[in-house]
Amino acid sequence: MDGGRETIDEGERKMRRSEREIKDKKTVTAILEQSPVGRIATVNLKGFPIIKPVNFLYWDGKIYIHSSTKGEKIRDIRRESRVCFEVDEPIAYAPASGPACVAGYYYRSIIIKGKANLLDKSGEKLKILERLMEKYQPEGGYEAIPEEALKKTAIIEISIREITGKERLG
Repeated sequence: MDGGRETIDEGERKMRRSEREIKDKKTVTAILEQSPVGRIATVNLKGFPIIKPVNFLYWDGKIYIHSSTKGEKIRDIRRESRVCFEVDEPIAYAPASGPACVAGYYYRSIIIKGKANLLDKSGEKLKILERLMEKYQPEGGYEAIPEEALKKTAIIEISIREITGKERLG
């Protein structure tokens, strides 16, 4: 680690189709802020990668996910904090007008590699849950989160170590 960041081999970082890399940070941020569903990948006890769809919040340079305090993803994170997180924005199917192999999809996607941490302070958890509600129900109309529910809720915070965006728009 260098200054709190993992060092990454440049060969590992290089995108194979570099012309599809999203280089504009505002575009990456907009996709993360607007995407309704993300996917978190952990590695289970048997060594298999596990991917779960989740509601999430991108805020202040981190990803936040609410969860039960029990279950596979929480056990995985407690055992190993390295995770992968993905969001995608499907745009349109591009049918083939010739050989089938030219069919494809127009999309944008973001992949994040990072370290997950479970927040344990009630005040931090409540702040994230309130921001999640603002994202998913901006019109309001909901009641405050009861203390009992807060105790049963885990908040996963992903500190981003590496982020890449890719798009195929035409």
